[in-house]
Amino acid sequence: MAAKLMHRWTQAMRARHFDAAWTISAESLAARDPATRDDPALPYHQRWVWDGRPVDDQDVLVRCYHGLGDTIQFARFLPLLAARARTVTVEMQPDLLPLFGHWADSMSFHAFDPAHPLPPAACDLEIMDLAFALRAAPDRHAAPYLPQPRDEGGSGVIGLCHAAGGWDAARNIPATLLQPLCEGHDCVLLMPQPQGDTAALPVRNPEGCPAAIADTAALIATLDLVITVDTMVAHLAGAMGVPVWALLKHEPDWRWNPAEPYSCWYPRTRQFVQPHAGDWPGVIAQVERALADLPRMSKAVSTLKPARL
Repeated sequence: MAAKLMHRWTQAMRARHFDAAWTISAESLAARDPATRDDPALPYHQRWVWDGRPVDDQDVLVRCYHGLGDTIQFARFLPLLAARARTVTVEMQPDLLPLFGHWADSMSFHAFDPAHPLPPAACDLEIMDLAFALRAAPDRHAAPYLPQPRDEGGSGVIGLCHAAGGWDAARNIPATLLQPLCEGHDCVLLMPQPQGDTAALPVRNPEGCPAAIADTAALIATLDLVITVDTMVAHLAGAMGVPVWALLKHEPDWRWNPAEPYSCWYPRTRQFVQPHAGDWPGVIAQVERALADLPRMSKAVSTLKPARL
């Protein structure tokens, strides 16, 4: 999507003007050269897949070409697709497959092997095309949609994730800034293999959490609150319905509207945005004040006001 169209589309999505966003998406789709569709010369995450054909009564193949968080975010629309298509096959990152067994009766899931992708179906689309293809707003299948056994009684434990990998280093927070949070609250790390100053944080699991995403989900299900940067953990906890405090850079990714306190994608996700670019200490100060305002953390975070949908 060209830069100007992308800017208009982002503004429309953040304003929840979804019809306008889909009109912009249609403009972008119409401008593409059909010969470049699913171009094998490009890395998977740069390809475009859906050509605009209807999904109704079709055998549909959903390809997951982007990040783990993207797949989790847009998987909410899979049941809507299954209600309209003849069959749905989902080619998904292997690490995520254990989370979606509850939908196995209505669609088929397969591990995505980049070297040996599944053959095309009557209708192929990338999972992030689903909202546009179905004309479905985020609340059409709102969180939680990844069920995990959960005790809402309150453990008082906070999960922390401060790094988003190498995709966008500007999303990462220096681990040392988390020291006051860890000293004042019972915390666990939601990152595998902590290194350097992360390993020195006073948390329950200084060795980090299991690398398997299903095990991470099981750990998140025991927590009262997840405090995380913009990464897969935010989407996983949000899709599970666990309260999330998302720590965002000054100009965050399109899916987070910095002008609103809560996410329209995950009703129990509160947003803490940098006051200005690079100001992570300012974000942590906001979080510390918010935690101080909760008279009983384990009770208060489980009843946080949801987002307006």
